[in-house]
Amino acid sequence: MKLLNITVSLLLFLSNMYNSQTSGRKFQISSDLQQISLWPKNRIPDQSGTRGAEIITYKGSLTNISTPRLIVHRPESPNGTAILVISGGGYAHIELGKESTPTSKWLQSEGITAFELIYRLPQEGWKTTNVPFEDAQRAMRLIRSSAKNYEIDPHKIGILGFSAGGHLAGMIATQPNKKFYTPIDAIDSLSARPDFVGLIYPVISMLPPNNKTHAFKSILGTNPSISEEVAFSVERQVNAQTPPTFLAQAIDDPISPVENSTLMNNALKKGNVSVEMHLFQNGGHGWGMGKKGSEVAAWSGLFRSWTEVGK
Repeated sequence: MKLLNITVSLLLFLSNMYNSQTSGRKFQISSDLQQISLWPKNRIPDQSGTRGAEIITYKGSLTNISTPRLIVHRPESPNGTAILVISGGGYAHIELGKESTPTSKWLQSEGITAFELIYRLPQEGWKTTNVPFEDAQRAMRLIRSSAKNYEIDPHKIGILGFSAGGHLAGMIATQPNKKFYTPIDAIDSLSARPDFVGLIYPVISMLPPNNKTHAFKSILGTNPSISEEVAFSVERQVNAQTPPTFLAQAIDDPISPVENSTLMNNALKKGNVSVEMHLFQNGGHGWGMGKKGSEVAAWSGLFRSWTEVGK
């Protein structure tokens, strides 16, 4: 019994020591950052019942979204450009920790005002699976309505999405006027069209053979019609009004096949839309800003240059 007590005490000591060493590195949304609700209180579209608290993992994966909003990363000297940044997560969670938060901090360091999107997830008890599109469309309009307050040029507002966030960004970019929700105020009279688009290892197509993603299941379920698959395939929505687009993906991506980017690239070229695509040999999926020195880490510099001259 004495040996057992010593063992338990040792395990508790080691556990406490580990927690004290790692707790400081746990992901948190900084209290210094302004957060703006997308919708007026009690006017969030397609609500369904009461909701519990949000859940955020140690590495910054967010679920149980109850309050869709923007997290503002405002530079000391804004250069007039703003970007709505959207993490992926298969529409099942939001990867703040490795995608939108580090990217927003980088954009902020470049003088760009970054708005990190916290959007509702389609399988969390809302009345429709359109809720991410409602939130992203509203976010673009809200940013444009606040341009003067944040020293933003209303004609220099872009959107940048990763993985399923790329799908969300693409849907808004190609269909800014689609009525995803009933307008509720004057903000909804403004354009939701981004002035430029960045799609990083994006989910694009919901059509075979690229319909095996978690994003597909989250939005369309298990047995959608062909017409539904077409309606949510971004490459099929491209038109002459689609904004200039930047694409970056690794050829060895095991989650979102690289054909997603090539399909989008071809559709944009066919529609005479300005596009720049970068395909990397190695990198897989979910690299965010990319490890320092890795092949895929080049995307941010390429994107930054493109925002200056390429679009």
